[in-house]
Amino acid sequence: MESKNKGTLGGIRDREVCILGLCYVGLTLAVTMADIGFKVVGVEVLDDVVESLSKGVPHFFEPGLESRLKRVIKYGNFLIKKKIPDKWNGSVYIITVGTPLDENKRVRLDMVKNVSSEVASHIKEDDLVIMRSTLRLGTTRNIVLPILKRKCNKFDLAFCPERTLEGKALIELRQLPQIVGGMSGQVSVRVSQLFQLITPTVVRVSDVETAEMIKLIDNTQRDVSFAYSNEVARACDAIGVSAIEVIRSGSLGYPRTNLPTPGPVGGPCLEKDSYILSEVLSEFGIKLEISEAARKINERQPSESISFLRNIVEDPLSNMVITLMGIAFKGQPETDDLRGTMAKPIFSELKKLFRNSTFRCYDAVVSKTDIINFGLEPVADVADAFTNSDIVIILNNHKVFYDMDIESLSATMKSNAIIYDFWNCFRSVELHLSNNTKYVALGSHKSISS
Repeated sequence: MESKNKGTLGGIRDREVCILGLCYVGLTLAVTMADIGFKVVGVEVLDDVVESLSKGVPHFFEPGLESRLKRVIKYGNFLIKKKIPDKWNGSVYIITVGTPLDENKRVRLDMVKNVSSEVASHIKEDDLVIMRSTLRLGTTRNIVLPILKRKCNKFDLAFCPERTLEGKALIELRQLPQIVGGMSGQVSVRVSQLFQLITPTVVRVSDVETAEMIKLIDNTQRDVSFAYSNEVARACDAIGVSAIEVIRSGSLGYPRTNLPTPGPVGGPCLEKDSYILSEVLSEFGIKLEISEAARKINERQPSESISFLRNIVEDPLSNMVITLMGIAFKGQPETDDLRGTMAKPIFSELKKLFRNSTFRCYDAVVSKTDIINFGLEPVADVADAFTNSDIVIILNNHKVFYDMDIESLSATMKSNAIIYDFWNCFRSVELHLSNNTKYVALGSHKSISS
């Protein structure tokens, strides 16, 4: 394996890489780079994460990640540390720490600043620093660059956004075009040479700000697209037609209409990136009206749907059993990521409106421990999830929910039960449910309320 790896890297200058932050973005990149022959040091401050990774066990689910992690550790291509080793002589630092929102919906850059300071204390002349975290526009040039310059004046700096889907990261890292925005054309060439060993296509853009903008625009566009589908669902709920039929039938053989399925919109990117984009542009006097309206639509959907559910329940304050199906922020590609999941505001609304109920959960990927920490009682499988439930709510689009024998499962629910489906896994007109069970999906509320 060693000789193969050396051949893969050829004569590239930047063979040794330090990746700071080993959550989703950092760990998948670290394992991918180590697997093709880079010598990678991964830095993570959390003790439990370091301990788990050192044993070859990832702290989140990603298809294929565990086997590759074990392999790169075995062959000595990936070392996990709590800080940058004092005698590390590599030439590349890649910063992948999180940039969450604070309570005022403004992006936090404290972790970026702290890690940049740590890099500054180790950086050598001609080293390369690559920013990969989602950043507020201007952060690379106006915040990271001055921090690094406190210790060294001659180094290269670039912004190269991560754009993979959770659940497909190891595949997409080797396939998707990599955006490269360097502080100069020469820097972009250097970074391009590095990433060309990972992915076949590298797109060099004019500057770091363009690269920062691309990342934010990509995710904001997706948020807007999902919001319009959810707006369609609201309209169809009001007039009594099926949103999913409108969307699917309207796009069949007609390429100019291409709407996604309506449903809860969350996750670690879509919940925050439009806010990050709006934050800096507001300082230029620009209000992103469509983007901001889209975010509001997606954020209010949980309360609207749960309010509807409350109105069709005979006695919402009775002692009911309510089971949530899928609390990860998405089901396809599958993940156990609970960051930004819309299950959180949905569960909060349920507890407020159905305050005497017992709340249970089944998720095909999320661990029982995480389900308990979420505040829910875990159930063993799909069958247990339906048994004796008054309400079953399908919250994400995991394949297992589409494959359920919902007609047989309805027979195990209590009489006059309700199945609420945020993802339109089934067609209500084709269902024959037992025990007077009602099925209703987002975008077809009139099917049972009229």
